[in-house]
Amino acid sequence: MKITHWAMLASVAVAAVACNSDKKNATSEPPARTVFLDKTAMDTTIKPGDDFFMYASGSWMKKTKIPPSETGWGSFYTLYDDNQKNLHQILEAIAKQGNEQGSTEQKVGDLYTSGMDTVAMEKLGYDPIKPLLAKVKAVKDHKELIALAADGYKDGDGFLLGFYVSPDDKESSKNKAHFDQAGLNLPNRDYYLKPDSDKVAIRKAYVKYIAKLFEYTGETPANATKKADGILKLETEIAKSHRTPVELRDPNANYNKFAVADLQKTVPDIDLKDVFVRMQLSTDTVLVGQPGYYKALNGLLKSQPIDVWKDKLAFNVLNSAASDLSKKFRDARFDFYSRTLYGQKEQKERWKDMASQVDGGLGELLGQLYVEKYFTPDAKERMLKLVNNLQAVYKERIEKLDWMSPETKKKALEKLSTFIKKIGYPDKWKKYDDVEISKDAYYKNLQSIAKHNYKEMIDKVNKPVDKTEWGMTPPTVNAYYNPSFNEIVFPAGILQFPFFDKNADDAINYGAIGAVIGHEMTHGFDDQGRQYDAEGNLKDWWTAADATKFKDKVQVMIKQYDGFTVLNNLHVNGSLTQGENLADIGGVAIAYQAFKNTEQGKGDAKVDGFTPDQRFFLSYAQVWRIKSSDEVMRVRISSDPHSPEKYRVNGTLSNIPAFYKAFNVKPGDKMYRAEKDLVKVW
Repeated sequence: MKITHWAMLASVAVAAVACNSDKKNATSEPPARTVFLDKTAMDTTIKPGDDFFMYASGSWMKKTKIPPSETGWGSFYTLYDDNQKNLHQILEAIAKQGNEQGSTEQKVGDLYTSGMDTVAMEKLGYDPIKPLLAKVKAVKDHKELIALAADGYKDGDGFLLGFYVSPDDKESSKNKAHFDQAGLNLPNRDYYLKPDSDKVAIRKAYVKYIAKLFEYTGETPANATKKADGILKLETEIAKSHRTPVELRDPNANYNKFAVADLQKTVPDIDLKDVFVRMQLSTDTVLVGQPGYYKALNGLLKSQPIDVWKDKLAFNVLNSAASDLSKKFRDARFDFYSRTLYGQKEQKERWKDMASQVDGGLGELLGQLYVEKYFTPDAKERMLKLVNNLQAVYKERIEKLDWMSPETKKKALEKLSTFIKKIGYPDKWKKYDDVEISKDAYYKNLQSIAKHNYKEMIDKVNKPVDKTEWGMTPPTVNAYYNPSFNEIVFPAGILQFPFFDKNADDAINYGAIGAVIGHEMTHGFDDQGRQYDAEGNLKDWWTAADATKFKDKVQVMIKQYDGFTVLNNLHVNGSLTQGENLADIGGVAIAYQAFKNTEQGKGDAKVDGFTPDQRFFLSYAQVWRIKSSDEVMRVRISSDPHSPEKYRVNGTLSNIPAFYKAFNVKPGDKMYRAEKDLVKVW
């Protein structure tokens, strides 16, 4: 599913929501909040027009230390952490009670219990994956190798084929089989190909990690290192065929429909008929995101030694399972991916990992349990009102655009009016009837969930799309826009402070969750979303002149963000982040105009010493009060389509004239831009 997230750094399970008002009496509401701006976080020695991010949160940034078990700290992290504690209470309680076999409580509670039993995991070592490793060892040639890679998909152990099922971009009412580039275990191709010192260091650490996993299976250090070196070289060859993160932003370039017979001609050494039978896939046509990868894979299967390919598959088995095996495997994976790659100094407590695991595996079961205890249903009603208010403002803004023709405006307004709005929770909960969970079989539990997920997915191929489905679980602290559904989605997890509070004044809510709403709406009209029509089809509905004007305006923004730096010498990639930057700027502009329609927005009464407009912008800025490790920032600059938080504040607000007025920003201030240099799109 091609969905655009509001914030990549925090796709985390936190809160859920009720499916009916009868559960309101079971809800446990926290004490009402009365203070909504953290004045102690501010650094008022900094001029707002020079660095509003630090003005709003500078004292907090200087004093705050990232907890050793985290890769960053701030708004998303604290909300996630608080809600994990709530999930912990639920999981501990239901795990201890007697639950009917097959019930929601039994499955959720026993999955949690099985994952908390690290003593049992220690006794098993890597026994759970020995059968699959034996199959890898028995492979004799590249044909058997690709057959094994395909076989694994139905059990959750597939490799190399990048397979998933989602709507056909050009026929959004029907699900199609998709194949995207795959085969790498580092974040993207740059980590294999760039000579930068940090990338070189990551590659060296990666080889040591691979070797360590092999040593844990009985290989000698010398042989393990030899295998690791060969795997890195093979993955480097694979990486050469991968498209860059910027290239992956072009939906038309990444839409390639093939008749299976025609695709077979491009990969003559991969028996697609056999592969599809093994994957239980029956179809005459498929979508291939990056055909170059599959052509390269076809060649590499024969040109690279079969023993190196077998080593790679064996490592994939070990690496995929490491977090769910005995302690030395878990520690090894943590040391490389969490500590080296992302800067996390200590592992989280086991119960936190299991809260995330249960949400990831049985999310809509856990969500139902969470709702009974913690959700207040009136939040949905107020949220829907906010969404409708912003949608009305967006309509006005499109109608008044001076650069867009009436013909394109008509299509844009049609798309805006047909947005599907999902708030809090699904109208119908997913079923997990075929999932078998036992409190003393953790790895088998995960396998049962994986088989369920694959069956659910494969059953959709060539079937009508169900637009009631969600791409996130209700407890997630995030939001998204899905172009194929033309939907904006706000899981319950984000409908909490600092993003939303039913007791907060409008300046706070419009500056925080209002900007989130506007952000997701704008994704429908960003560099990618604008290429999809009201029905969710990848279809050009723009006049040529309007498309050119749009691109010219966005290019101004790309150049702006290219000029921003982090860690002294890393530049923000304006092309990679263009969709998110456009959504940030558009989101704040729309939210601000909607706020000005409220009673508070029309007035000038100060609260906490700030005018309504000042509170709006401070609320927005403090949402992005986040401190990240240097390691995380390096990964994000390379692969994350979101700009660093500082520039989600300063970059965005430097293009908002109302911000200039609210804080008296003038020529000479570092954030000031002349009228001609402002980004003006939506």
